[in-house]
Amino acid sequence: MTNGDLSGMNGIFWRRAFPLFAVTILALNTVNIFTEIQDRPDVHWIYPVIQQYTSALTAIACLPIALVAYRIAPLDSTPRWRVLAVHIAGLLVFSSVHVLGFYALRLPIFAALDIPYQYVVPDRFIYELRKDALGYFIGLTAFWALLRAYGRPQSSPSTTAPATFDIRDGAKVVRTPIADILAISSAGNYVEFVLADGRKPLMRSSLTAIEAELAGHGFVRTHRSWLVNAARVTELRPEKSGDYAVGLGSLEAPLSRRFPEALARLRAG
Repeated sequence: MTNGDLSGMNGIFWRRAFPLFAVTILALNTVNIFTEIQDRPDVHWIYPVIQQYTSALTAIACLPIALVAYRIAPLDSTPRWRVLAVHIAGLLVFSSVHVLGFYALRLPIFAALDIPYQYVVPDRFIYELRKDALGYFIGLTAFWALLRAYGRPQSSPSTTAPATFDIRDGAKVVRTPIADILAISSAGNYVEFVLADGRKPLMRSSLTAIEAELAGHGFVRTHRSWLVNAARVTELRPEKSGDYAVGLGSLEAPLSRRFPEALARLRAG
């Protein structure tokens, strides 16, 4: 995670997105309560109150599921099929936990009030899934927009210490200035950081998750297995295959022809 600003994905989620989404969910479900009371005057008001607020509370509790899915596959990452597959899976998990959660809350509440309650989960799941899908993908888009808006450091470098990144390897943490990270490459279930002093610490993570955290600090995806620090690039050398070699001092990283946006950005400096 990054330190010294709100550019980290977790920081933006918990400080900005989570409160916004929670208040929005509660507001929408409160409106639904009054709508149901007006449309169904024959039904006691306690029914929509319990149903809507148990749904709202469990939906709020499920928000971190969407965060995990976004960390695995940010909306602007590639390949697109992987992004779609991850978020379809994330939606199914979100909706399943949401439905089972509010059902588990409602049963004891209605029982304590001695009020009959019937809800057939399998029959209602598709109905709830459709509603959850709309909220899930609107929420993803809003979170993406928040990351774009707040994902870059806002403080003055003259008054603030350089941003750092915590490279976590089990219980061990290597805190290093982001400017000293030359490049990052995938290594199985880990990523390998190449530091300016020659160290190469490992961290258990996907490269896509690291890309989402460091994109606001000038890191560019040049290959499906590589991120480079644009500020540390010293050479761009074309290869016969149409690919490029990226020089970062004594380190050389690949730049695939499948990443033309990265080439344009590095050429622009």
